[in-house]
Amino acid sequence: MVAPLEVPLDPKVLEGLPQPPTITHESPKDYIVDPRENIVIRCEAKGKPHPSFSWTRNGTHFDIDKDPKVNMKPHSGTLVIDISGKDKAEAYEGVYQCTAHNEHGTAVSNNIVVRQSRSPLWSKESNPPFVVQEGASLVLKCRPPAGLPPPVIFWMDNNFQRLSLSRRVSQGLNGDLYFSNVEMSDSRSDYICYARFPRTQTIQQKQPITVRVVNNGQTEERRPSFQVPSGPSSSMMVLRGQLLEMECIAEGLPTPEITWSKVSGELPSNRATYLNFHKTLRIAVVTEADSGQYRCTAKNTLGSIHHVITVTVKAAPYWIEAPQNLVLAPREKGQLICRASGNPKPSVSWFMDGLPIHNAPEDSRRKVEGDTIMFEDVVSGSSAVYQCNASNEHGYLLANAFVNVLSEPPRMLTPPNKVYQVIMNQQAALECYSFGSPIPKITWFKENHTNAALEGDPYIFYDNGTLVIPVAQATNSGKYTCVALNMLGKSDNHVHLEVKEPTRILKQPEYKVVQRNRDVVFECPVKHDPSLIPTMIWLKDNGELPDDERFVVDSDSLTITKVTESDAGTYTCIMNTTLDQDSASADLRVVEVAYEQPDPPSDLELTDQKPRSVQLTWIPGDDHNSPIKRFLIQYEDSLHDRGSWHNLTEVPGTTTTAHLKLSPFVHYKFRVMALNDVGYSLPSPSSRHYKTRAAAPDVNPTGVEGLGTQPDNLVIHWKPLTGLQSNGPGLQYVVCWRQKYVDEDWHSVKVANVSKFTVQGTPTFTPYEVKVQAVNEHGSGPEPLPVTAYSGEDLPKAAPDNVQVQVINSTLAHVHWESVPLSSVRGHLKGYKVYYSRKGSLHNHSPHHSEQQVLTFSGNRTHGKLPGLHPFSRYALNVRVYNGRGEGPASSDEDFETPEGVPGHPAFLRVVNPSLDSLTLEWGPPHDRNGRLTGYTLKYQPVNNSNELGPLKEVTVAANETSFTLPNLKYSTRYKFYFNAKTQKGPGPTITQEAVTVIDEAMASRQVDIATQGWFIGLMCAIALLILVLLIVCFIKRNKGGKYPVKEKEDAHADPEIQPMKDEDCTFGEYSDHDDHKPLRGSRTPSNGTVKRDDSDDSLVDYGDGGDGQFNEDGSFIGQYSGRKERDTAECIESSEAPSPVNAMNSFV
Repeated sequence: MVAPLEVPLDPKVLEGLPQPPTITHESPKDYIVDPRENIVIRCEAKGKPHPSFSWTRNGTHFDIDKDPKVNMKPHSGTLVIDISGKDKAEAYEGVYQCTAHNEHGTAVSNNIVVRQSRSPLWSKESNPPFVVQEGASLVLKCRPPAGLPPPVIFWMDNNFQRLSLSRRVSQGLNGDLYFSNVEMSDSRSDYICYARFPRTQTIQQKQPITVRVVNNGQTEERRPSFQVPSGPSSSMMVLRGQLLEMECIAEGLPTPEITWSKVSGELPSNRATYLNFHKTLRIAVVTEADSGQYRCTAKNTLGSIHHVITVTVKAAPYWIEAPQNLVLAPREKGQLICRASGNPKPSVSWFMDGLPIHNAPEDSRRKVEGDTIMFEDVVSGSSAVYQCNASNEHGYLLANAFVNVLSEPPRMLTPPNKVYQVIMNQQAALECYSFGSPIPKITWFKENHTNAALEGDPYIFYDNGTLVIPVAQATNSGKYTCVALNMLGKSDNHVHLEVKEPTRILKQPEYKVVQRNRDVVFECPVKHDPSLIPTMIWLKDNGELPDDERFVVDSDSLTITKVTESDAGTYTCIMNTTLDQDSASADLRVVEVAYEQPDPPSDLELTDQKPRSVQLTWIPGDDHNSPIKRFLIQYEDSLHDRGSWHNLTEVPGTTTTAHLKLSPFVHYKFRVMALNDVGYSLPSPSSRHYKTRAAAPDVNPTGVEGLGTQPDNLVIHWKPLTGLQSNGPGLQYVVCWRQKYVDEDWHSVKVANVSKFTVQGTPTFTPYEVKVQAVNEHGSGPEPLPVTAYSGEDLPKAAPDNVQVQVINSTLAHVHWESVPLSSVRGHLKGYKVYYSRKGSLHNHSPHHSEQQVLTFSGNRTHGKLPGLHPFSRYALNVRVYNGRGEGPASSDEDFETPEGVPGHPAFLRVVNPSLDSLTLEWGPPHDRNGRLTGYTLKYQPVNNSNELGPLKEVTVAANETSFTLPNLKYSTRYKFYFNAKTQKGPGPTITQEAVTVIDEAMASRQVDIATQGWFIGLMCAIALLILVLLIVCFIKRNKGGKYPVKEKEDAHADPEIQPMKDEDCTFGEYSDHDDHKPLRGSRTPSNGTVKRDDSDDSLVDYGDGGDGQFNEDGSFIGQYSGRKERDTAECIESSEAPSPVNAMNSFV
């Protein structure tokens, strides 16, 4: 079953996709309208093409064109009903349903029941006064008019003040006012019930009610009884998800208290609340579990009474699984599921494009089974909108879900060249969102990764195309390419991953104790990735630093000058980058006087001297305002380790005496150091010497073990005793050994100043018991426990038998062997090694001896797998057992062959001999054929200037071919080629190449041949000569100067564009020296005072034989003068420049 294809919301994607209609907004099912406003019944839908809309009213077609009061909004199905005239809203009450239709299907809305909001007046009534005995109960009825929606009820007095409610006086859910017992203060004539209608925002009031409380004698107390509900029990029904409200109001004297409980269950504490002085129990969002019996109890000092309410929870239909839009490609299959629940169980019915599905045309590819419609082998044009209706007596659900059959090549939705930055060891997620139908297959590649698709660790691939690297490292940085491929084409996208060094605080700020008015510096050095911009933030007590110039923040420190008591607190440095942060904190304590390290203790004295203990006392030094926390006692052994002090013990700072346990044969000296919050004091002066007498050792050497280094020896090791542990002079070690499981005496030797002993002549790999005991001149240490050791190993002497190879596939084989007897291992069995090598390929039967490879299998194994084999090859292998000494002999060689696999990529692919309509491709066979080649597959497609791919074509080439010519191609077109080899196992990896066909030579010649024509060359030479002559003439006339008689003629003409040029002197009108600096009329004068020529070049057409003698740009050499009265030599030269040869060529073509 194909998972539904999700259509992305990207407008660029949606714009070109056909889509059946989908209802996006609609009015509620129960729609109450304000009678004073126009009725707006909403119905919005989307689709491609945009849908058209129609309506039904009370089950029949609603022709809105026949009712001028009803309009439909443009590009929408929303109805607007104008009720501003005589028409009333109630005339348009009814059941409406909207239909949205386009060529791909029809969607329908819910049935929208439109009703007018009503706020009727209170019926007129006469309320006689209530005369009540003090202490009696009383109920004042409200009986509000029925409105739509129901009104909100409250009681007030004539002054519009709400009546005070209490446990004694309360308002019921029906609006009535209940008195458990009345008091004299309840007498008043203005009990008024108000009803507020929320939709119309109107308030109606009942006629005032008068209550007179009298006292005709002694008031008697009474047991509780219920005012509402009546009787010992009642029942009610509520729908799932709605609000359940139960009330019990009791009368009695004294006023009863109400409590609630659930019979055989607990009240839902997170959804149950008590209102109206515990008289109302409200349970929100009711579930089926809330069914059952609820007991309310009313109790006063005279007794109690109970009422049981049985609650039944029913349910209107609710979704278990609503149908979802389904986008399929042709020939795919899918299903629509419509699962709903309710109480009673709802019935499910299906519709297609708004009509019962049994009335729809028969379609063998569609099958309805209860709440599921299954589609198989769908075809284009079978798109439709399906409606599911689930209903029971309490309501219904209606859902639209379309089936859209699309054929779309892949397109990328992730922006190109997106850069992802992550911190090292954090997760990196590279997105590759695409769309296509069928759903494209996503493949990821990494630059400089041998062009192979990424797979396996450390990569995780998700269905939406996202590539996740759970723990990103610096080596994961680089350019990644994701390729989306389906049967209609492919699309790729490049993203970049940058893995950054984490931000780390190298040293945390230190705890500071500072005297008031001193300065303090908190240092916070940080290391971060150099490509990230760091920001240092300091906080005080998790808030901002005070706005005080005494706080100076540097790049890696915070300085507070002249600290005050208010500066005390916790300071936190936070180093932020755009990707991560690190923080550290330290406390600041401000004191009146400075804290310092304590002074060293003094007057050390030794008392209570015993052979292995002594009492040490001392006098503490000044603690400098910081209490001493503890004392550290150190010792020096001047006999064994002169000049070195060692920690002996610590005692609390409140004591000045320590009982010290000592070792024999040590020359002790003691000293004491004191510690407070600032640090340790200097050491005290040392005590006098205290020498302990020698004794036999208390302990034996530790770490005793034995291990053979040769097949015939056993080396026994141990950790020697320290001088402090020797307990006396003449320390030696008694080394004992004997063969285990053999009845023989211990062998022993006494050694000194060593930590090992070698036993020679032992049998190979034999267990021994060994032990080492310390002795000195005063006796032996305790009896040691023996440990087991083994003499030296020798090489195994047997080879594994019955070696068999089972070939699993072209790259994997399973090896089996029989284990060797343990007696032949002659050491600890470490495992087996399989040596294997490739002898050659089955393709050419030529010998090929590759380097021998080894796979190690630990433990007493009898089988193992050989991965990474080369397909279609001959192999040989043998198996050897190994122990701690080395390997045993090899088994006899076992030969095997691997079957064919898919070939490697062709050795090369190049394009030769490109022509106008054909390209020739040459290639080399794969270096790794991995079998017998059955042929090659060549796919190719054109690529336009915007890199869009055209239709893909495929050609099969024989295996013995190494070149192929593609005919009938388009000239001057780029093609992309995909080429791979095949064996019987399938196609191998593809290599690609691109090439362009030759441009059309005829078209090219038309563009360049003109430059080689004789007439064109002659014309260019004539133009150049003419320009040279004109330049000479202008230069001569310029040098003459003076005023010319044509000045008057020029002034007589209003339009300078028709002024003639004098034939005899080539001047433009009359020339005057005093007019040298006048600009052209209508021209702009640059700020530097010069007048620039027009930017455009003269057209060579105007120089040709068929011209009319006039230029159309700057007026050079035309019959009438074009506005300039003067020009200097430079300007004359500029106006006579030869036109560009390129422009000339273009003018003739």
